[in-house]
Amino acid sequence: MDVNIQKALNDKLYDKRKTGALELEALIRDSLAANDHDRIQKIVFQLCHEYAYAVHQPHARNGGLIGLAAASIALGVEVARYLEQIVPPVLACFSDQDARVRYYACESMYNIAKVAKGEILVFFNQVFDALCKLAADSELSVKNGAELLDRLIKDIVSESAASYVSVLRISDEIDEHSDDGGHKEQSIEARTAFSLPDFIPLLQERINVLNPFTRTFLVSWINLLDSIPDLELVTYLPSFLGGLFKFLSDPNSDVHTATQTALDKFLSEIKKIARIKRGIAESRKSAGDDGIKHSASSGRSVQTMSSDGSIPQDRQRHEDSLDDESINSQSMTATDEKLGSAEDDWIPGQDVQVDHTKIMEILVTFLSESSGMCRPLLEKPLADLKLEEEIQLTTLRWIDSFFEICPEDMMPFVPRLLSHVLPTMSHDNEKVRQAANRVNTSLTDYILSLSDASPKSEAPSSATLQIPSAPANAAKEMTGENRRDSNISSKLPRASSRDPTAETRSADARLSIDTRTPTPAEERSPPPSQGADLDYQAAVNALTLQFLNEHEATRVAAIAWLIMLHRKAGGRILSIDDGTFPALLKTLSDPSEAVVTRDLLLLSQISKNSEDSYFTSFMVNLLQLFCTDRRLLETRGNLIIRQLCVTLSAERIYRTMADCLEKDEDVEFTSIMVQNLNNNLITAPQLADLRKRLRNLETRDGQTFFVTLFKSWCHNAVATFSLCLLAQAYEQAYHLLQIFAELEMTVTMLIQIDKLVQLLESPVFTYLRLQLLEPDKFPHLYKCLYGLLMLLPQSSAFAALKNRLNSVSAIGYLHIAPRPYVPSPIASFYHSRQKSSETVPHSTQPTSSTSSFERPNRLKAREEGGIRWVELLDKFKSVQEKARRSQRLASMGEDAIMTPVVEKEKPQPPEVPPKPFVQSSAAGSARPTPPPPLGHQKAKSSLSNLGRFTGGVTGRKSKK
Repeated sequence: MDVNIQKALNDKLYDKRKTGALELEALIRDSLAANDHDRIQKIVFQLCHEYAYAVHQPHARNGGLIGLAAASIALGVEVARYLEQIVPPVLACFSDQDARVRYYACESMYNIAKVAKGEILVFFNQVFDALCKLAADSELSVKNGAELLDRLIKDIVSESAASYVSVLRISDEIDEHSDDGGHKEQSIEARTAFSLPDFIPLLQERINVLNPFTRTFLVSWINLLDSIPDLELVTYLPSFLGGLFKFLSDPNSDVHTATQTALDKFLSEIKKIARIKRGIAESRKSAGDDGIKHSASSGRSVQTMSSDGSIPQDRQRHEDSLDDESINSQSMTATDEKLGSAEDDWIPGQDVQVDHTKIMEILVTFLSESSGMCRPLLEKPLADLKLEEEIQLTTLRWIDSFFEICPEDMMPFVPRLLSHVLPTMSHDNEKVRQAANRVNTSLTDYILSLSDASPKSEAPSSATLQIPSAPANAAKEMTGENRRDSNISSKLPRASSRDPTAETRSADARLSIDTRTPTPAEERSPPPSQGADLDYQAAVNALTLQFLNEHEATRVAAIAWLIMLHRKAGGRILSIDDGTFPALLKTLSDPSEAVVTRDLLLLSQISKNSEDSYFTSFMVNLLQLFCTDRRLLETRGNLIIRQLCVTLSAERIYRTMADCLEKDEDVEFTSIMVQNLNNNLITAPQLADLRKRLRNLETRDGQTFFVTLFKSWCHNAVATFSLCLLAQAYEQAYHLLQIFAELEMTVTMLIQIDKLVQLLESPVFTYLRLQLLEPDKFPHLYKCLYGLLMLLPQSSAFAALKNRLNSVSAIGYLHIAPRPYVPSPIASFYHSRQKSSETVPHSTQPTSSTSSFERPNRLKAREEGGIRWVELLDKFKSVQEKARRSQRLASMGEDAIMTPVVEKEKPQPPEVPPKPFVQSSAAGSARPTPPPPLGHQKAKSSLSNLGRFTGGVTGRKSKK
């Protein structure tokens, strides 16, 4: 440069530097006209190293920047060969400490880019990085200059990024391939000046910034690059999608709005690409099917032509060959046209590859982070919570859309989605809650749409289930209560002895049943790919953890998922020995009734169609849970029993529980449990069929069921008595009352009798009250009810039962009297009743054969069925004696254990003669019996005078 130009560029005044720059521009123009590139090269070198790189001389740097801009303007299109020397020093000035230097650097780069146009894209990454830093500059003038430069670069990128190829690169490739001759054009098809793969790492690095201005700058560039069709920025979306989701939490509204708009555009673009690819695949498939059908029909027409025997053989062969060629050519042409229309017509987006798996990985990660952020609600300000809710809402919307976009890629994410979507269903925000419900619905439909056909060999080798060896300990760990343990686990060795091969066959049978069951979403199209199978165990573990969630909606949804998964793959999940089973039992203590109901449905579903040993194990664990958690038995015992009787066989439940309770050593718990089972047996509407079955003791099954319950019910005296009333075994009930006289009448027992009297007035015992009208057929029913009356103190229950008996006693006397007239004196009335009672069997014998409740027939059936009534009474005595001893030991404490207990002699309990059960030709009251003990005679005589006693009582009341 001339000396005066050098002096002007180094001046501190802007006007003088500008004058020097104009002189420099004219000098370079003259040199360019003279084709003096050496001088131009030297001038550019001098501007860079003596001015632009003069760090400690700000005026010289400013002069160098304006000089480089003037040189670029003078060079015009020839500036491309000098850009490698001009651009780096200008970029270096972007980071200068002096704000004026940074501003002049923006001005210089603006002029250089305006001249270079597409060639500046070679340095796009460096310019973008500098602009990214200047977007957050503290000086307003610098920010304004950077904004002007940013607009210019955006215009250049929009026009040239997809297609512009640098002149320097073309010349370099021509020089490198000058020896290849004919391959020159192929090598020139080269890279464009702007390279998106080279830019993505820089964007991935800068996307983590926190400054709102820089974030706005980045979002604007992402929107611009995505708007260029040929670049297909969506292909690289996983590289910066995480940063965009972080932008949603920015408190700056401009950043939030711009980011939300960009994410919506990307989601719409992904949906569009998926629809285009699906449509092309379907059109190609249909075109291929049409081509096959057309060629098949052509082949059939050729065969019909060749089958004509009227044409000469040689001529026939010639015509056949011609016809074959013409027809095949026509069919091929038609097929090619259809396929060509699908393949040759290029549709924007059909070649774009979107990595759905990586995007889903990012979405699930953000869903887990956002759900974890909302846990400490009290520690975060309201504004931050709203922003985090926005992240959750956007993430859920994306995930829900991906079930439509790429259902075949969703399978690996199902367990993780369950872990994070179900808690979000209980979110405080209504919009987030609705979005989570939509995702849960889509996820459920997706699982239901999967093919159920799976080979049996895929079932785990542990299909042969093993019963837990210590359910009592497991129940203790579940409830966390240290109570005395029941000996229910003593039944487990018997339950665990089984045939493994039979279990495997039953598991395979259940699996085959499940595979034959159609699902509601089987016919949806398109079905998801079966490349990957659902990790059922991981899904079950994720769902089990949701039992600890504090929100009811989440727990209900988790159990509903387990029910659905078990119906779909019952052979692979939720077995008795699974770790989920204790959690399901513990969930029975849940405060929500909806959770308990669904939990019972799932437990019933697991136990249904299983072997008796598995079912027994379930009942054992349930009883053990009741034993350790008495509060659960009090609050939810009736609900649990009734719900199980609805979903499972009620008789099977009662039989199994009776067998387990019969062998239990915990007398107190067994008595309480029998009382609960008995109350449900009497009052539950769900057990109406079971009550009818008990009243039918003529069948072998009914007798066996009654005996099974009786042996277990012996732990509770009142329950045993009510069971006999249900089964219409009134004579047995009467003998039980005689044993009651030897038992200690505790307050608990009197309360149970009081409740029983109240139940006798319920619709369940309507048949019993009607049978009071037929004392000749049911003589022991009166004795049973009068016996209850004698046991009760004079309370409201006593009055109710006495009124009931008084209302039918006169009808009974008239019915059995030998004359229609009865004398009024009480003594003669009692005498006639006593006399007539001796002739009742003979007078009723002709009519007894027509009644369904005929005593001789019922006793005969019981005899044939083999109910050993005396043994049942002995069983009742022994159980009650055992309970009495245990209560005595418990009251006396440890001292009673150390000292032997001396029992007082007591009168022998009344023995029930077996002969009345054998004799069937007469009524029970007239059968010859061996002489009973004296106590039995006294009891019988006192009960025979009950009518006179009650008459006297009523008489005294009337006198009062």
